[in-house]
Amino acid sequence: MPKLILLRHLQSQWNLENRFTGWVDVPLSKKGIKKTKEIAKKISKIKIDVIYTSPLVRNQDTVLRILEIIDKKYPLFIHFKGEMRDWGKFKDLDRNYLPVYVSEKLNERYYGKLQGLNKADTIKKYGAEKVRLWRRSFEEGPPSGESLKDVSKRTIPFYREYIEKDLKRGKTILVVASHNSLRALVKHIEKIPDKDIINMEIPVGTLIKYEFDKSLKLKNKKVL
Repeated sequence: MPKLILLRHLQSQWNLENRFTGWVDVPLSKKGIKKTKEIAKKISKIKIDVIYTSPLVRNQDTVLRILEIIDKKYPLFIHFKGEMRDWGKFKDLDRNYLPVYVSEKLNERYYGKLQGLNKADTIKKYGAEKVRLWRRSFEEGPPSGESLKDVSKRTIPFYREYIEKDLKRGKTILVVASHNSLRALVKHIEKIPDKDIINMEIPVGTLIKYEFDKSLKLKNKKVL
């Protein structure tokens, strides 16, 4: 049975500081790193065949720290873009290596003019409801930034082209990514209406496990 596990990265320093992060490449916080064993324990009984993540260091560091605990295989990071793709190309993986595919398509929403700003201060300036729409609605995005609809336009085609292909082969896939790229995937997988996605959040370190039949019809969902 094909399985898909979604993991929102461990807490970053700007999660801790309550800032809008977006594409700013912020590392994990010490508090986030301390949660590694707890998350790894939840994944440890699942045999992962392939991992997908983004270039953001908070996502890749989450992958490395968890694999250091749960898997004896070494991760080999495989890029989809630029000279990292062309010059780092290597296909002859043996059983000692676990492929980790890296793509910007799985990056967090671009927060535009809000990147780096404190969330509480932003709410004081613009109002709670307006900021909630920028952060959680499907159609409306932050000033000069991406809406969830925009994120879906890059994330869902990538999912269909690469991740679904691996699922159809019966593989167990782990996707380690950021909040809004994962919200876009969850919306697609669970067929959540545009108007309802505003109520859906994925806290840092959350694991969601999906099981599908051979035709990729969703059979089961569990938050680990």
